[in-house]
Amino acid sequence: MTAGELPNESKLNNPPDDGISALKFGPGSSQFLLVSSWDCTVRLFDVSTNFMRMKYNHSAAVLDCCFQDNVHAYSGGLDKTLKAYDFNTNSETQVGSHDSAIRCVEYCPEVNVVVTGSWDSTVKLWDPRAPCSVGTYSQPDKVYTMAMCGDKLLVGTAGRKVLVWDLRNMGFVQQRRESSLKYQTRCIRAFPNKQGYVLSAIEGRVAVEYLDPSAEVQKKKYAFKCHRIKEDGVEKIYPVNAIAFHSQYNTFATGGSDGYVNIWDGFNKKRLCQLHRYPSSIAALSFSHDGQMLAIASSYMYEQDEMANTPPDTIYIRRVSDQETKPK
Repeated sequence: MTAGELPNESKLNNPPDDGISALKFGPGSSQFLLVSSWDCTVRLFDVSTNFMRMKYNHSAAVLDCCFQDNVHAYSGGLDKTLKAYDFNTNSETQVGSHDSAIRCVEYCPEVNVVVTGSWDSTVKLWDPRAPCSVGTYSQPDKVYTMAMCGDKLLVGTAGRKVLVWDLRNMGFVQQRRESSLKYQTRCIRAFPNKQGYVLSAIEGRVAVEYLDPSAEVQKKKYAFKCHRIKEDGVEKIYPVNAIAFHSQYNTFATGGSDGYVNIWDGFNKKRLCQLHRYPSSIAALSFSHDGQMLAIASSYMYEQDEMANTPPDTIYIRRVSDQETKPK
């Protein structure tokens, strides 16, 4: 069987025409999925009926998007502009901008603030009620990835730096860290239990880190190799592009440029399962709020520059079982 013909997996109709940059399930249900793309669009899919509800455009590639609630979305990208979109009224608002591309867009419900991270080496906070900027905070380098951890903000920048900020008090950085991986950071995501985070790099490795700085807790951190394939006796090493957490079980999925999705139990240092190989690089992943669905973007990421006949960009919706996601 090829991917998309499995009984527990389906392909979404009307996917983007170019690289998929982000997938985000809605906050309260597994019905709605927000998708941003290099084709300059943000799309809202109703996963339950496999229907694209609506889409709106930016003037350049969109690099990230997020839900604020079930009817409001935010997005940003190469046009340096943060947009807010109201799905009820089908209207968009230009909220503000950065001096360079907006790489990350996240919403923090605990503090009711939208956060953007940019290649201009800043993070900006936005008040969704006004929509307006409420502060700009310098980072040590270009922002590559961000994650919310309760009211904490985790920022991964170029130069393998990781910063931990407190969104309730942005006067200073709470922690400055260096990635324990030797190569460029690709993705950072926080454990739902807020004890730590998982970081991936371009060189087939993932690190499990803990926020508590005490020596006792720091002893538990570790890194492991993944998304490597032996072909003809040669080990090929692939970037780990995407990480998504299961909100109930604290397990997480990783997606690599090898076309595989693995699901891990980070606390017990075990791989729970590997899904079948997808046609192209795994560019983004998102678990639904209830942990029953996993959205998977299979999308060529130009790891080997222009290639003829690359597979079409596709979004798979997989109904995952406890066997695949629950710690043994």
